[in-house]
Amino acid sequence: MKIIILKNALVQAIQNVHKAVSSKSTIPVLSGIKMAADESGLRFTATDLEIGIETLVPTLIDDEEIVQVKEAGAIVLSARFFGEIVRKLPGKTVEIEVKQNYLTIIRSGKTEYNLHGLDHEEFPRLPQVAGNQVFSVQSDILKDMIRQTSLAVSSEEIRPVLTGVLFTLKNGNLKFVATDSHRLATRESIVEAPPEMEFTNVIVPGKSLNELGRLLADNDVLVDVVVAENQVLVKMGHTQFYTRLIDGQYPDISRIIPTTFKTGLTVNTKELQGAVERASLVAKESDNNVVRFNIKHDRLEITSASPDAGKMSEPIDEIQVNGDELLIAFNSKFFMDALRVIDSPDLLIEFTGSMSPFLIKLPDNPTYLHLILPVRIY
Repeated sequence: MKIIILKNALVQAIQNVHKAVSSKSTIPVLSGIKMAADESGLRFTATDLEIGIETLVPTLIDDEEIVQVKEAGAIVLSARFFGEIVRKLPGKTVEIEVKQNYLTIIRSGKTEYNLHGLDHEEFPRLPQVAGNQVFSVQSDILKDMIRQTSLAVSSEEIRPVLTGVLFTLKNGNLKFVATDSHRLATRESIVEAPPEMEFTNVIVPGKSLNELGRLLADNDVLVDVVVAENQVLVKMGHTQFYTRLIDGQYPDISRIIPTTFKTGLTVNTKELQGAVERASLVAKESDNNVVRFNIKHDRLEITSASPDAGKMSEPIDEIQVNGDELLIAFNSKFFMDALRVIDSPDLLIEFTGSMSPFLIKLPDNPTYLHLILPVRIY
């Protein structure tokens, strides 16, 4: 193999696939990035057997030559060494040539590296995801849906299905659900899908979605999502993202979401976030990071206490309250996680009692919902 490629294109391609490189595998080839050159350009692939990322750097982009393929071929190079080396290269172009016994020569400017590569035939092939279950969604919307739900997945493997995000699709409405049994997040969006397309129990690992979220662009370009029996493939321009699905039946969450409320609180998001952050400085010294809301008709009193650190209180007067007064306590970390992914200037919190789950909603966006279980304080 022998190619010449623009350095910035090479750096970007390595960054794209590097997210799938295995950091703990005992199989040497999985700690590498596979490069394969042919007439279409230079293709980069990485996988940890849970996710796989493949990106193509085409020979031409907008009539500008990006890659010259002088000799087709393939090689696997250590992701850590390769990535560090390329970022430090001095020239605008990089020449990569593979010799006998997988010796790989990298040249740029006056710099030359000789690296030991691995046989590309030992690199696992990414799955061939086929199926007619394909829908399209804007990149920025999919990125937001991941950001606003993946925070609620479980980090414990006791119930594997809860380490993933549930995808459902019906009548063109895509819904994400995540819960760790202490909190729950849902987000919906209308997508482009065939009218007959429908699925109800597609569970995608939360870790995979976080990596996908880092790849997705903040623009309205459509990406295609292919849902197969045990895989999901996301196509983003010249990059493809593969992830396995989690086996199992996701629990029915409809029963735990309250449909009525006794107390409704509308408050400025940033003001509330700042007050709860300050309360959490004391609360994090206690066992459950407990912060209390004492909701009166004319104010919200936020308090926290710890035997070791002391106590804190702060009122918020600019609020709207509908319904009964209420005293409730909850885990401040869960609450702060929810507020960090909210972009709305105001939020609506609906309570049904001091020991019942409460809902965080957006007044201007009914597609988002976050549920948190309270903490017993007596």
